[in-house]
Amino acid sequence: MAERRSRSISSRKQPQQARSSELVAAILDAAVQVLTKEGAQRFTTARVAERAGVSVGSLYQYFPNKAAILFRLQSDEWRRTSDLLRGILADRTKPPPVRLRALVHAFILSECEEAAIRGALSDAAPLYRDAPEAQDARAAGEGIIAAFMREALPKASEATRALAGELIKTTLSEVGKRFSETPRSEAEIARHADGLADMFCAYLGELARR
Repeated sequence: MAERRSRSISSRKQPQQARSSELVAAILDAAVQVLTKEGAQRFTTARVAERAGVSVGSLYQYFPNKAAILFRLQSDEWRRTSDLLRGILADRTKPPPVRLRALVHAFILSECEEAAIRGALSDAAPLYRDAPEAQDARAAGEGIIAAFMREALPKASEATRALAGELIKTTLSEVGKRFSETPRSEAEIARHADGLADMFCAYLGELARR
C-alpha cells in the first residue's frame, strides 16, 4: 500500500476515551517493534497497522503519515530525557557535582537500555527533524541545563556558563550514543559513566576557581 503523504507530523487528534488511548498505545508499541526489526527504510504505516492488529484507516485517525508516528516516538523520548534531566539537576538538596554525576550515570544507562530504538529513530530523523514541531520539542528542554549552570557556576559569565552547558550536553549525548552502539555490561556502564562524570566535574571545578 502506498504511504499517504502529508506535511504535518502532528497527531490528527488526541484520544479522549480509554479505548482510544489503548489503540494509540497499541499503534506506538507496534511502531517500536516495526522500527527496531525492519529499520527506518522499511517502516510504513501499513506494517505498523498490521503489527498492531488495526486497519490503516484506524491508524490514520490519529497519525496522518509515518513521519507523525516517528515524531511521536521521538518526542516521547525527548520528554523522557527532559524529565530525567529535570528530576536530577533540579534537586537542590544535593550539591551540583553530585547531581551531575548522578545524571551521567542515569543517562548512559538509559542510552544503553534503549539503544535499539534510539538508533532506529536516528536513522529516521530526516523524515521529521526540520519540521517546526520537532524544533519546538527540542527547545522545550534547553532551559534545564542553563538553570543548573547558573547554580553550579554562580560567579562565571553567562557566556562561560552557556559554553560549559553546551560542551557537557554535546559530549554526554555523543559519548552515550557511541558507547551504547555495542552491548555493555553493568560494570562497563558504571566504569565509563564514572570516567565521564570525573571529567565533567573537574571541568566545572576548574571554571568555578577562575
